[in-house]
Formats: sequence, C-alpha cells, structure tokens
Amino acid sequence: MITAVTSTEARVLRSVLDQWKAAVDAHDPERAASCFTDDAIFQGLHPYGVGPGSVAEYYAAQPIGLTAAYTIRETRRLADDLVLGYLSVDFGFTDRPTLAVHLGVIVRRTDDGWRIGHYQVSLLP
Repeated sequence: MITAVTSTEARVLRSVLDQWKAAVDAHDPERAASCFTDDAIFQGLHPYGVGPGSVAEYYAAQPIGLTAAYTIRETRRLADDLVLGYLSVDFGFTDRPTLAVHLGVIVRRTDDGWRIGHYQVSLLP
C-alpha cells in the first residue's frame, strides 16, 4: 500500500511540480520551461533535450487540453541542494485515453529557487 509522502523533500518537490503542472495544464510551454535549470536533462516520450529551450519545444508540441496529475511515490535527499523524486503521472487528453507514466526527477536549489535538473519519463507497467 502506498501512503502519502509528507516529508520536507516532498514539500520541495511539490513547490516545483505544482508550478510545472499549472504550466502544462495551461499549455504554457515557456512557463513550464522556467521550472527547469539551464542545464536540465529532459527525457519525455521523445528524444531527450538539454535546457529550457528543449523543454519549451517539447511542451509547445503537446496538444491543447493536455493535463498532468501527479502523485509522489518516493523521495530521497541526495544532498542539501538536491532532491530526487519518483512519481506516477496521469497525462489527460481531450481526445484519447489518459496516459499513465512513471517520472523520475531531480530538483536542485538554485539562486532562483528549486528547479528541475533531471526529468525522465518511463512507460513501465
């Protein structure tokens, strides 16, 4: 049974992922990209990219009406300024069934606050 994650690490993740979710739901690729570090490695369901430009391009290509609903499954503090998160995410569409994925992220504290430095999506069952 999976229980709610309420740790300090989960609060750090939510501070970034809530912004990311709002940007995805609003189809605002530039705002989604602002949640990532300048050197972020981004692996969605297409070939990977590096940096916010790749993130913005990826989300600009997503259909209008795409939504993201996430649940944090596990967290780990890797260092004072690094938090790892393992999540399940349901991407909703207006014209097809929801796509359930697993997402691994590493968020890093920067001068501008916490940002995603690594984003890896998996379709594992």
